[in-house]
Amino acid sequence: MTFSIVARCEVTGMFGCAVSSSSPAVAARCAFARAGVGAGSSQNVTDPRLGPAMLDLLAAGATADEAVAIVSRGTPHAQFRQLSAVDRDGRGAVFSGAKTLGTHAHAVAPNVACAGNLLSGTHVPDAMASAFTASTGHLGERLLTAMQAALDAGGEEGPVHSAGLLLVREVAWPVASLRVDWADADPIGELARLWEIYAPQLDDYVTRALEPDSAPSYGVPGDT
Repeated sequence: MTFSIVARCEVTGMFGCAVSSSSPAVAARCAFARAGVGAGSSQNVTDPRLGPAMLDLLAAGATADEAVAIVSRGTPHAQFRQLSAVDRDGRGAVFSGAKTLGTHAHAVAPNVACAGNLLSGTHVPDAMASAFTASTGHLGERLLTAMQAALDAGGEEGPVHSAGLLLVREVAWPVASLRVDWADADPIGELARLWEIYAPQLDDYVTRALEPDSAPSYGVPGDT
């Protein structure tokens, strides 16, 4: 009931995750990233503890393959989990337990790993990875391009209702954490529209945190 992409921008070093599901608020449970370290997804019958566990291993120097393998071996009920990660060198890895739901598959390419379950077909992650690899520009835009490619390839077996986008770079907090927690139709389209609003302001929010004296105006009524 979920498909996701974790990726690294080879130009900026930014990491990100995008995810969509038929379940509500999928990004609250499944999307993880840490600046300078990597990104991960913990999905299927989700255990949200596994995303931070993979990131901790990546921070300690593990590769994506090692982090995914260690967490999948060391966690109870691993047969229910689907994990993906990308590390600081752009290496990706995916684990799908024996009880991953329905039609499931994954695809790994330089700087990207995609995974899904209850898919319309095993080709969906390949379509995501290919779309990401062929794209250029901001990592956020490239992740959304991959998510749309998943939909165009058939997506989930049924309709999706939530979606999220998480981005990190040189600061300790996410520079973007955008979520559509429930939509009756087209949560990925709604997420893309939210990104169009947020993207031009992304750098301003970082500046306001680090150097508020030099930050741009807020552009709201009463702001001087």
